[in-house]
Amino acid sequence: MVKTLAKSIREYKLPSVLAPIFVTLEVVMEVLLPFLMATLIDDGVSKSDMNYILKTGLLLAAVAFAALIFGALSGKFAAQASAGFAKNLRHDLFYKIQSYSFSNIDKFSSSGLVTRMTTDVTNIQNAYQMVIRVAVRAPFMMIFAMIMSFNVNMQLSFVFVLFIPFIALALGLVIRFAHPVFRRVFKTYDKLNNVVQENLHGIRVVKSFVREEHEVEKFRRISDLIYKDFSKAEKIVAFNMPVMQVSVYSCILLISWNASHQIVFGSMTTGELISMMTYVFQILMSLMFLSMVMVMVTLSRASGDRIAEVLNEEVDLRNNDKALREVKDGSIVFDHVSFSYTGDVHKLCLNDINLRIESGETVGILGGTGSSKSSLVQLIPRLYDVTEGRVLVGGEDVRDYDVGTIRDNVAMVLQKNVLFSGTIKENLRWGNENATDEELERVCRLAQAEDFIKRMPDQYDTHIEQGGTNVSGGQRQRLCIARALLKKPRVLILDDSTSAVDTKTDQLIREAFLREIPDTTKIIIAQRVASVQEADKIIILDKGKIVSVGTHEELLRSNKIYQEVYYSQQKGSDENG
Repeated sequence: MVKTLAKSIREYKLPSVLAPIFVTLEVVMEVLLPFLMATLIDDGVSKSDMNYILKTGLLLAAVAFAALIFGALSGKFAAQASAGFAKNLRHDLFYKIQSYSFSNIDKFSSSGLVTRMTTDVTNIQNAYQMVIRVAVRAPFMMIFAMIMSFNVNMQLSFVFVLFIPFIALALGLVIRFAHPVFRRVFKTYDKLNNVVQENLHGIRVVKSFVREEHEVEKFRRISDLIYKDFSKAEKIVAFNMPVMQVSVYSCILLISWNASHQIVFGSMTTGELISMMTYVFQILMSLMFLSMVMVMVTLSRASGDRIAEVLNEEVDLRNNDKALREVKDGSIVFDHVSFSYTGDVHKLCLNDINLRIESGETVGILGGTGSSKSSLVQLIPRLYDVTEGRVLVGGEDVRDYDVGTIRDNVAMVLQKNVLFSGTIKENLRWGNENATDEELERVCRLAQAEDFIKRMPDQYDTHIEQGGTNVSGGQRQRLCIARALLKKPRVLILDDSTSAVDTKTDQLIREAFLREIPDTTKIIIAQRVASVQEADKIIILDKGKIVSVGTHEELLRSNKIYQEVYYSQQKGSDENG
């Protein structure tokens, strides 16, 4: 995990090294201060030597100022290093997620990925800053202060040694019991984010069904679970403070008691006692800071494991060494294709699919819910890889193409149409960032989107809210179709993407396709027979298998499933009419 995260330090290695260097120098200066103070008292104040007092006082001021400068520099470089490390971590996480295939994304919830890029990265940032500063300062302060205290009075210094094993044991127990709880807390955070994300995304449904109380209760249950887990973890961590306080005050009492006897018998001076007490505080405060670091590292270790899990995830879709970068045409062949989302041949959702589609053909796909229509077409742009068999586009296996090339040549309008916050122009140019205004207008005419865009106050510069919430479902679908057309693809796949438009508009879109993009292979998944009945061939899917392929007339004569769908829709249409 540490090795994986350390790769994100990159250009912030120098501040990561400078921070502990300046911390060490700061510690050296601070350790010198009690020693200089002791000599000032014993050799200057006690002997009323004003000249010595002035010289030592100036030296004290210089050392204190140096400690201040070194401390400020260490803080500056630690902040640079930790903030830069966090920035790189977020970048690496986001970049890695962008390279994921759909099957990789399926392993992580979207809320879990958001938590990793926010809360978990912040925990790592805080822990890293403490590690390169406090975790360096504390042990060095303890070692240097221990050396100086032994130099001042060896007998009293052994008091520290007695308490170190006790403190180490307490810290070990805190870490051992707190870490599993923190891991559980972050998993619950994922659930909490999922509830919030789901609620905000579906707020209109929540309000229309008056389910606010249900959602509030669901949120409260998960929030209470986080409260209980965090309370338990904090109780374990809180045990650290009384242990440290007992150690600090016990040391002070023992040293004070022994020192008083030594001062009485003249074996110790007042200056030495003052310096000794200062070293006591430095050593024990170092232990306290070290315990805080250990607690923070324990907390961030759970976050580090979760981040490393994302960064170490093997992307299962990779380019070949000699990946093809040109698609000859829009022909498609399914050669004994079987597919499982889990890769298990015993849990296939597509089974032995054999199909040939010529370039430029219009193909309709019909089937009941769960018949794997979407799974079939998602194999064409290689959103998933086949479990068995081959999918060929332009005569070549899709796995032999550069991933970017095949997806540029296969435009897909998914069931869940997504628009991003920005203007209509900006959304359309996802299909081609260099498209001219004339090209934008052309694809919008093809997708029957031009009319409603022209009625908007700012037309193509109209702002689209996140998710396209300020346009209707049918308008959103037509904009997504226009965006796909802008890619000028070899293959265009419409996955039930005209379900929210009326039948007349649906027909106008299909007629425009036939007239304007005759060489593009068009695959239309639909629930309405009217949307596919003019296709060159219609594929009937049932339970992951092709049960029939033919034209509208052929299927109407020979296929029972097609007959049932067609006549039920015709009856419904007649009744509505």
